[in-house]
Amino acid sequence: MPEHPGAVALEVTRTVFQGIDLAGKSLFYVVSTAVILVFLYGWYRRVDKYRQGRPAGRGATFWRAVRGKADVGPAGRRDTRTVGTLAASSTIARRDTSAGIAHFFIFWGFIVAFVATVILTIDHDIVGPVSNALFGHTDSFFHGPFFVVYSLTVDTFGFAFLVALVSMAVRRGIRRPFKLGYGRAQNPDQGYSRGRYVAGDWVFLGLLIAILVTAYLLTGARILSQGDPWFTALTPFGRTVAEIYSGLGMTPAAAATVHTYLWWVHAALALAFVAYIPYSKAMHILVDGVNLLASDRRATRDLPGPVPGADHAGYQQISDFTWKELLDLDACTKCGRCHDVCPARTAGAPLSPRDLILDLRQWVDTAEHGITLLDRESRPDATGPLAPAGEVPIAGGVIPAATLWACTTCMACVDICPVGVEHVPLIVELRRSLVEEGQMDPTLQTAMKNLATQGNSFGKSARMRARWTKGLDFTVTDARKEPVTYLWYVGDYASFDDRLQENSRLLARLLHDAGVSFGILYEDEWNSGNDVRRAGEEGLYEMLAEHNIAALAAAGFQEIFTTDPHTLNTLRNEYPARGASYTVWHYTELLAHLLDTGALPVRPLGRTVTYHDPCYLARYNEVVQAPRRILTALGCELVEMPRNRANTFCCGAGGGRIWMDDSMLTERPSENRIREAALLDVGYFVVSCPKDMTMYSDAAKTTGNDATLTVLDITRLVDEALVRPAPSVGAMDVLT
Repeated sequence: MPEHPGAVALEVTRTVFQGIDLAGKSLFYVVSTAVILVFLYGWYRRVDKYRQGRPAGRGATFWRAVRGKADVGPAGRRDTRTVGTLAASSTIARRDTSAGIAHFFIFWGFIVAFVATVILTIDHDIVGPVSNALFGHTDSFFHGPFFVVYSLTVDTFGFAFLVALVSMAVRRGIRRPFKLGYGRAQNPDQGYSRGRYVAGDWVFLGLLIAILVTAYLLTGARILSQGDPWFTALTPFGRTVAEIYSGLGMTPAAAATVHTYLWWVHAALALAFVAYIPYSKAMHILVDGVNLLASDRRATRDLPGPVPGADHAGYQQISDFTWKELLDLDACTKCGRCHDVCPARTAGAPLSPRDLILDLRQWVDTAEHGITLLDRESRPDATGPLAPAGEVPIAGGVIPAATLWACTTCMACVDICPVGVEHVPLIVELRRSLVEEGQMDPTLQTAMKNLATQGNSFGKSARMRARWTKGLDFTVTDARKEPVTYLWYVGDYASFDDRLQENSRLLARLLHDAGVSFGILYEDEWNSGNDVRRAGEEGLYEMLAEHNIAALAAAGFQEIFTTDPHTLNTLRNEYPARGASYTVWHYTELLAHLLDTGALPVRPLGRTVTYHDPCYLARYNEVVQAPRRILTALGCELVEMPRNRANTFCCGAGGGRIWMDDSMLTERPSENRIREAALLDVGYFVVSCPKDMTMYSDAAKTTGNDATLTVLDITRLVDEALVRPAPSVGAMDVLT
């Protein structure tokens, strides 16, 4: 394209209001001011809503994150995030690389566009007028090398931004992954429509794409109208548009006219988007960073206590929520990742973590005379999230009781959420309200009564807790009477379930053979209260914890190990806040140590196995290597299931679900998992949790896979591989 004759003499810059007269500039500033006021009003309404929430104790977490300091969990995984996490979009890329890459360029494209606008504003509306008022001439830094770098940066990042947006539009509109669908897990009797959710998504995407497309069309028209000066080569994508215009026969004069029209279209779109932000899904642009940096996985491992000073249990009004929980509701982007991984939803239960958050968001907005334009569910009548505040309870009304009781508290939703929404603590708070009202499954109520009277869910006498030791040829030390190195916190199922007691005896023999000093609390061991607490019975949990902490204080030991991952979580993460801080291990960690040190000599088994990671072991407490070290030491070939380690799939027993009726499920989570394992060429399904042993043994039978897939505790493999010394030959043996 030939350059304009005077192009070489042009200053290396561009005119901000090219082709716009004084009246047009005045109109732009008036409309911009109105848009800013509309934006600020919407933002004020949002912030005012968050201020109604209780303190969340996340201020220190947030500021540590801003300084780039993250708190880590038991195995080094980050419990909190940093600005680096936010900048890299790493939480979005987790298990969805393509979405993460696209969002990275969307995030930085938006930041660059925002900063570019701020730079223009500073130069044109502050530096220019101030210098003119003070010195009588208009200064500007928007020229020369600065302008060249500015143009190249904005042009390249903007194009990457546009490509990323288009890829997300293709994903949502053509590829349509399941997690982006808006079908509910719980269907209201009168029906519902989420068409406005879909509309909100496309308005958000469409506005951004239109803004960027018009920006490039505008840039191309400006370049052509200026005669294609040399420095526009550093605006490669805008210049490409100019060359297309020229190829279509557009003249510089026509380009100047087109530029003026496009300027107004682009400005209108940009201003409309700014005004739209606090009233739409676009709100997540402002709140997600704060929510992510204030999030803390420890709040799920160690649940917050009840609302201080409240005259009721659980959440019954907006002021019961913390500001972080109210922020969670707005932070949700409807990405559907929690919906996709939820074992309850997969099993056909009426629970979707995404739907829970969206319903609570809409209810809060309704109660606060919300300002959201789209992103709202429609129903024929005002039920559920559309119910006016005060007319129905939150738990059991806004959110159906069956939805809340379906949760296994497996933490999959919290773990996968890219914006730091904490679903499980919120569900537990709502369960507390149901418990106070007596709205619970009869079988759960029976288990609670048993726990209150006997300290175990089986309803058996506490004196029977150590009966499993009767089959041993040695006496297990009573840690209340004699100090030991390890206190074994056995747990209810490993102690009382007849199907699991032999596993407990095998573990005791292995520890005895390895010369480990260990003991138990006998009848003074009560249920740790992990599932009790997550079922919403905080008072009973406190009673169990108080008893157990006193029993631990009276015993003599150095460290604790436990058979049950649920118990591990509570002893390791929840009891310390009550003054009982101990080093707590899972039994696989102890066995792995004994195998590593040679205390348990073994021979290779040569088995082909798969291993199931318990949620409370892998996801809550990040213990994933110890069981695999055991299997490697035993010479087993481990074939991983697609969902493994922190991405494990729940057996369905957690959160008190093991005590509840699951006959309404279309497919139990344990059955789903067994079917997954059955697709592998393995003969053994290895577990490391007593509840898993129970759930998966039953599931193998109900799915018809028990003949080809043997479910067994990892202890049995160690026992089978153990090289025991040959028995000595005595005189009687010789005679016989």
